[in-house]
Amino acid sequence: MARKKNISKEHLISWYMEFVLEHNHHPKSVFSFAKENNFEEAEFYKFFGSFEALEQSIFGEFFNNTLKLLAKSEEYPNYDARNKLLSFYFTFFELLTANRSYVVYALHGNENVLKLTSLNLLKDLKKDFKTFANNIGIEKIDLQQEQLVKIQERTTQESSWIQMVLTLKFWLDDTSASFEKTDIFIEKSVNSRFDLLDIKPLKSLLDFGKFILKEKVNFN
Repeated sequence: MARKKNISKEHLISWYMEFVLEHNHHPKSVFSFAKENNFEEAEFYKFFGSFEALEQSIFGEFFNNTLKLLAKSEEYPNYDARNKLLSFYFTFFELLTANRSYVVYALHGNENVLKLTSLNLLKDLKKDFKTFANNIGIEKIDLQQEQLVKIQERTTQESSWIQMVLTLKFWLDDTSASFEKTDIFIEKSVNSRFDLLDIKPLKSLLDFGKFILKEKVNFN
């Protein structure tokens, strides 16, 4: 039988996920994986250097597919940062739920929050999500020093990633129907975070401080 051609990244991911769920372990080699799915081994290396790289890309694809779904919404571009993040979370975890068996398999034994935070398997997701969180318009303090701006951005990205990991941990442990408790967790955690990030009172305090300092200098 002629080997399949025009193999795509999506094909490889789909075949790999099916294999591990059916056999409860990853393929023994790229050669055996290619043979089972009837394609040339060299085709695999056009997309991935190893099964580990493929596994990392799966969570990155969950992220990319979430953005594709959000892009279909005419309303989404006009959302504020809070609602963009809420929409992302709800859509992202719908995709995870549709693939829950694989996600649970992939993260088995690494459900500890500290492990999830630095887990190499989530490397692509971590990178993409941190960039996303930094670019959705979360209001920040207007700092004049470049070094302070970088620290603020890094803090926003890291705290966003920790929130994602906590939500993932909650979802993994959730046994409620339709994972409705995860939906509640998402809504409450995102809203709580934005309430804590409300910088309007801090802005007012800084403006007042600048006013007092200016008046004091003028008075002297």
